Amino acid sequence: MKLLSPAISRLARFRHWRIEQWVTDPIAAQREVLQDLVTHGQYTEIGRKYGFTSLFNIRKFKAAVPIHEYDDLKPYIERLMQGEQNLLWNTPVNWFAKSSGTTSDKSKFIPITQESLEDCHYQGAKDVLTLYYHQRNESDLLTGKGLVIGGSHQISKVNEEVNYGDLSAVLLQNTPIWANWIRTPDLSIALMDEWEEKIEKLAQSTIPEPVTSISGVPTWTLVLIKRILEITGKQTLKEVWPGLELYIHGGVSFTPYREQFERLIGDGCTYLEMYNASEGFFAAQDDPKEEGMLLFLNHGIFYEFMPVEEYGKKDPMTIGLDKVQIGKNYALVISTNGGLWRYLVGDTIQFTSLYPFRIKVSGRLKQYINAFGEEVIADNSDKAIAMACEKTGLFVKDYTAAPVYFGDHSKGAHEWLIEFEQSPSSTDQFAYELDCALKALNSDYEAKRYKDIALTLPNVIAVPQGLFHQWLKSKGKLGGQHKVPRLSNDRKYIDDIKMMMHQH
Repeated sequence: MKLLSPAISRLARFRHWRIEQWVTDPIAAQREVLQDLVTHGQYTEIGRKYGFTSLFNIRKFKAAVPIHEYDDLKPYIERLMQGEQNLLWNTPVNWFAKSSGTTSDKSKFIPITQESLEDCHYQGAKDVLTLYYHQRNESDLLTGKGLVIGGSHQISKVNEEVNYGDLSAVLLQNTPIWANWIRTPDLSIALMDEWEEKIEKLAQSTIPEPVTSISGVPTWTLVLIKRILEITGKQTLKEVWPGLELYIHGGVSFTPYREQFERLIGDGCTYLEMYNASEGFFAAQDDPKEEGMLLFLNHGIFYEFMPVEEYGKKDPMTIGLDKVQIGKNYALVISTNGGLWRYLVGDTIQFTSLYPFRIKVSGRLKQYINAFGEEVIADNSDKAIAMACEKTGLFVKDYTAAPVYFGDHSKGAHEWLIEFEQSPSSTDQFAYELDCALKALNSDYEAKRYKDIALTLPNVIAVPQGLFHQWLKSKGKLGGQHKVPRLSNDRKYIDDIKMMMHQH
């Protein structure tokens, strides 16, 4: 490994010119990606259906191919899983990433082709390394190991040819042999299903390793860090691993967790966000000082951006990079080398800069609260939670929120179930600071709160330790890719969680 690390480091640094090419000419890069996708797609069943052979430009492509949600592509995917080929892509599809996205009962199976593995997911991972080295030229990252807190599903077989698992399982199963030399833990631990046992084995097996980076969802990473500190008796992770210099996170907003991580890891660690979903590796932070993530434009994905007010219309409008605006909410529509065509991912994003194009995830199309015209999105709630924590000195581990509707003798409100690091004696001050933060962040919320006419002060309930964990477990959703919905415009999730709380 010691001989290999300098070679990989040099290669990662050398590759930066490739990134500069598509950053410098993003529109042309995207046009070439679409042309390549359509060239592959013309030999497929969906390509023949929509006449890919005559689609020579973006305008014709958008006119011919409708926007698809998962249920629209599901018949093709079910046939692919039974062994049929050349339906969505013209090379074999033998792998599927099992994804839920939210805690709904339905699972999605996203096709993973060799092209999407090599040119999207692995290429994206290499570019994260290159971007990091470009910022930190003196880095010793590859002199140690990367701790990967993967998913929670073993690989399952549909038949002799077709396999599925969660994204991290699929990526780990197909990763090059040399990558295993610079990663920890052992694959048998990384892919364990039982998370309580997995955390223990992760801690015990990685403490002796020279860990220089960690990647994983913040919630589970925090659990692991606390267990490692408990075992070692150390105050910070830097005392356990002096060479630790990078934490890569994604999946949920890092805003409510940053202060806890900085306290538990210690000084001298860089935090980078990446946006890697089952559907593709979309973006990663190229500069820790910048809020947004650099959108990956040459990785086998063609992007369109749907203004959120278009969602639900019969023929929704999408725009390209040349027309996007900073700070506006867009739903992500993608066509990929995994065989997804004008596919609505379900995430909403905002651009934080143009040329280079940087984005942040602002929420989910179906995760918001707009029961009274307040239009609160997850970006608002994450920031408001962080601001309230700063004001009160409390730490939030997880939360969910939903509306309380008008009653005969009561006004509307938002109800928040919050799992605090240490339960406060009273939640009144936190509710007040949360309310102030939401009003500062969202003018629609502020207007609805005016003199308590439409909305009253948020109702904050501190839930018992581990309640969200138990709720996810009861749904069979315990693991790296599953998370409690931050916001919901109905009370389905929150009432279910409250029922479990009362039963306990």
